[in-house]
Amino acid sequence: MFRRNSAKEESNFWISYADLMAGLLFVFILLIGAIVSKSAILKSELHSKEEALDKLAKSLTKSNALVDEKENSLTKNERMLKLKLDEIDKLNKLLLEANAKQNALSNKIVIVQDLLTKNQDELNKNKKSLEDYEGKVLILSNDLSKEKDAVKLKDEKLLALLNAMDESKTKYDELIVKLQAQKAKIKSLTGIKLQVIAALKDTLGDKINIDKKTGSLRLASNILFGIGDATLKPESKVELKRVFEEYIGALVNNENIKPHLDKIIIEGHTDSDGSYIYNLKLSQERALAVTEYLSSLDFSTKHNIKPMMVASGRAYLDSVTNDGVEDKNASRRIEIKFMLKNEDAMQEIEKVLDEK
Repeated sequence: MFRRNSAKEESNFWISYADLMAGLLFVFILLIGAIVSKSAILKSELHSKEEALDKLAKSLTKSNALVDEKENSLTKNERMLKLKLDEIDKLNKLLLEANAKQNALSNKIVIVQDLLTKNQDELNKNKKSLEDYEGKVLILSNDLSKEKDAVKLKDEKLLALLNAMDESKTKYDELIVKLQAQKAKIKSLTGIKLQVIAALKDTLGDKINIDKKTGSLRLASNILFGIGDATLKPESKVELKRVFEEYIGALVNNENIKPHLDKIIIEGHTDSDGSYIYNLKLSQERALAVTEYLSSLDFSTKHNIKPMMVASGRAYLDSVTNDGVEDKNASRRIEIKFMLKNEDAMQEIEKVLDEK
C-alpha cells in the first residue's frame, strides 16, 4: 500500500517538476536576469531537496521494512495470543479447580480453627486446673513436710518404745520360763489322780473293774435293789462289803495316795423312765442306803472313812448311752468314786494352762 502511494507521488512529482521547468523556462525567458541571479540559489535549494527526497525515500524503504516486520510480528502475536488464550482457558480451569479446592480447604480450615478454639479453651481449663493442682501440691508438700517432721518424731518415740519392748520382752521371757516351771509343777500335781488310778489298777488287778478315766467303781442297781426300791438286798451286802473294802483299801493303805484323799462319794443313778423328781428321790435314797451300810462297817471305823463319805443322787443326769441311745440297764447303777484334795481347783488350773 505504501509502495503504490510512493510511486504515484513520485509520478506526480516529475509531472510537477516538468511543469515547473516549463514555467521556469517561460519565466526564464521573461526574467532571465532574475533566474540567472537566483539560479545558484535554486540549484542549491534543489540539491537540498534532492537530498531530502533521497532521505525520504530511504526512510520510506525502512518504513516499509518495519511495516513488514510489524505485520510478521502481528501474525506471530496473533498466534501467541491464541496460544495464550488456550493457556488462559486451561489456567481458568485450573483456577476453578484451585478455587474449589481452596473452598474445601477453607471449610476444613474453619473446622480446624473450631477445633483449635475448642482445644485452646480446653488447654485454658487444663492450665487453670494445673495451676489449682500446683497450688494443692504446694499445700500438700507443706503438709508432707510437717507430716515428715511428725513421723520423724514418732520414729524417735517408736525407737524408744521398741527399746522398752525389748526390755519388756526380756522380762516376759523370764516370766514365761518361770510360768513353764510352775505349769510343770501344777501338771505334776494334777497328774496325781492318774497316778492314783494307775495304782488302783495295779492293786486290784482283775478282781474289780474300775472306770479307766475316772477310777470309779460301778455296781449294777438290780443286784443291790429291787425294782423301784431303795432297800439293800440282804444277799448283796456281802459282795458290796468285799468290793468296797478292796477298792477303798487300795486307796487308804497306799501311803502315797492316802495323804491326798479328800472324799469318798457314793452316787445313785437311774434310767430316764419316770419323772425327774421321782428318779432324783430314788437315786438319792439308794445312795444314802449304800452309804449308811458302808459307814457301819468296822473297816470304815478303823480307817476313819465316815467323815469322808458323801451320798449324792443324780437321777438320770449321767445316763449311759451307746451311739446316742440310752442303755437303761447300765444307767441304773451305784458308783463309788474318790476325790483328791484340791482336785476341783487343780482341774480348773489345768484347763486354764491348756488354753492357747
